[in-house]
Amino acid sequence: MQHRSPVRVTIALGSNLGNRLLHLQEARDLLKNIAAPGEFFQSPVYQTAPHLCPENSPDFYNAVVEFFFIGTPRKLHNQTQSIEFHLGRMQASESNAPRIIDVDILLMGELVHDDGQLQIPHPRMLDRRFVLEPLSNIRPDAKVPGDRVTIVDHLRHLDNREAALTLVQAQW
Repeated sequence: MQHRSPVRVTIALGSNLGNRLLHLQEARDLLKNIAAPGEFFQSPVYQTAPHLCPENSPDFYNAVVEFFFIGTPRKLHNQTQSIEFHLGRMQASESNAPRIIDVDILLMGELVHDDGQLQIPHPRMLDRRFVLEPLSNIRPDAKVPGDRVTIVDHLRHLDNREAALTLVQAQW
């Protein structure tokens, strides 16, 4: 489905290798290049302990950005994958391995999409403190399509084993 008018998209950014803050900044700036004219929102950057990652994985820096985009889910996915490649992300041999950058599509307006390779909304976003907390900084009253509960309410009732997030930088 081609969106001819801008739709608000939500993207999660993460890095746990190298200069983590720089990697997030570079990814954010590349996302600004694909954004339609309009506001660009960004959460603070948080440090998070690795969750469901290989033993001895370094801590992550995580943030969420939102902007307006014109195009299909596939076009957005191709562009986010291109940003990961451009910044040096390699295919990992094991699940949740350390990475220079992770650029995940969380939401694309009210779209629900699953083509076998890409799912929107992101299927695990409501189970992750490192997604919900930064997103709640941008849009606490946002709702996932088909859900009646706000992001901030999901965060309040989150029951998982993730450690608390540490604020790294409010403005970046």
